[in-house]
Amino acid sequence: QVQLVESGGGLVQAGGSLRLSCAASERTLMRYGMGWFRQAPENERELIAAINWNGGSTYYADSVKGRFTISRDNVKMVYLQMSSLKFEDTAVYYCAAKRPDRSQYDYWGQGTQVTVSS
Repeated sequence: QVQLVESGGGLVQAGGSLRLSCAASERTLMRYGMGWFRQAPENERELIAAINWNGGSTYYADSVKGRFTISRDNVKMVYLQMSSLKFEDTAVYYCAAKRPDRSQYDYWGQGTQVTVSS
């Protein structure tokens, strides 16, 4: 069973930066697509960034394009670099993994809180 653990969340001032990390329990992550989701109290969970198994293809939601960058080492770690943070970025952030033969994300971390003060 793949286990994912997020870290790096916290309180940051608007305009600041934060880097989230997601650590996988095993090297099978090397072959999995990875995504970052977020969920604010009043919203449904939203995919904001995704990266394929070798890092050659990425996706960003319009709300974070130009500000967030997803990356991975294709072994056990995936990252989300967040810059120019806004109050509306406040949410619980989750990393997730999906098998190469599936369209849905099967494995989820516990989430890490990001709070942006205005």
